[in-house]
Amino acid sequence: MANIQQVAQEAGVSVATVSRVLHGQGSVATKTRIKVEDTIKKLNYQPSMLGRNLRNSESRLLLILIPKISNPFYFDIIKGIENIAISQGYNILLCETDSSPERENIYFDLVRTKMADGIISMDPAVNMEALMELAENHPIVQCSEYAVESDIPYVTIDSEEAAYRAVKHLIKIGNENIAFINSDKRYLYARQRNEGYQRALKEHGLAVKEEYIYHTEHLGFEYGQQAVKSILNLEDRPTAVFAVSDLLAIGALKEIHACGFHVPDDIAVVGFDNIDFSNMTNPALTTIAQPMYKMGTLAVDMLIKKIQGNDVESIILDHELIMRESTSG
Repeated sequence: MANIQQVAQEAGVSVATVSRVLHGQGSVATKTRIKVEDTIKKLNYQPSMLGRNLRNSESRLLLILIPKISNPFYFDIIKGIENIAISQGYNILLCETDSSPERENIYFDLVRTKMADGIISMDPAVNMEALMELAENHPIVQCSEYAVESDIPYVTIDSEEAAYRAVKHLIKIGNENIAFINSDKRYLYARQRNEGYQRALKEHGLAVKEEYIYHTEHLGFEYGQQAVKSILNLEDRPTAVFAVSDLLAIGALKEIHACGFHVPDDIAVVGFDNIDFSNMTNPALTTIAQPMYKMGTLAVDMLIKKIQGNDVESIILDHELIMRESTSG
């Protein structure tokens, strides 16, 4: 591969002249510029991105913090982030934190040492104190999960309202005893969806029964199975289940069938997220659709604007209740 010295020699100009052409500086005569550009094409010269980035004090690398790469909820968000990032000349690095402060610090150090330009955090368990401290001097955006007390901009949906709509739908089709499979109370989305669940029940004069509320340690498929196994053993068995993620809901569907019950005739099920798998279950899963791809495109657009020194405002996107066979028969 040719270097800049070879381009200069072939074109009969100085290295400085080639550099000015590459950087679009207007102090080069038109005839000379055309000759240099033709030589660059002829020799297939590729300028050093590393050198350019070092000169500009930028890495063109964005870090995406997620707790588990295996969670399909993140697929479309990442796709949206990647498409916009690449179109703007940035690369992304997926950082699986596994909710570990030690791992987070490794990624934070990449930003502190200018090995990366900024962070999109999607980890609900992220150390917010450390993230807020980092955000004082470095570009940070939160996506999906966010901290109310921080000044870090975010893009998300109204989880409380979405959960309220999901439970209201279950009540509307005749359910009064509705179980709730929730995540860890430490996470904002878990607290907000709990508020939506309880608001819908209270609005319709239904009691909030603690024995119907089940908290899982993680969002995996098997945790939905475990939760429903406990719920089905209740003396006053509920006629519907609302889960805070599709993975939990799909696990619940499997366990309900394994125990000899029929969905939705015996138990209706609603999930949350509208991941691709939610339309492949039997029956297909009623769920809350988050605009994941759009969430990703907006998050990276916000981050790039912050990198460029611009102020950005937080965004709350619309959601949609997708009604399928798990509640309609």
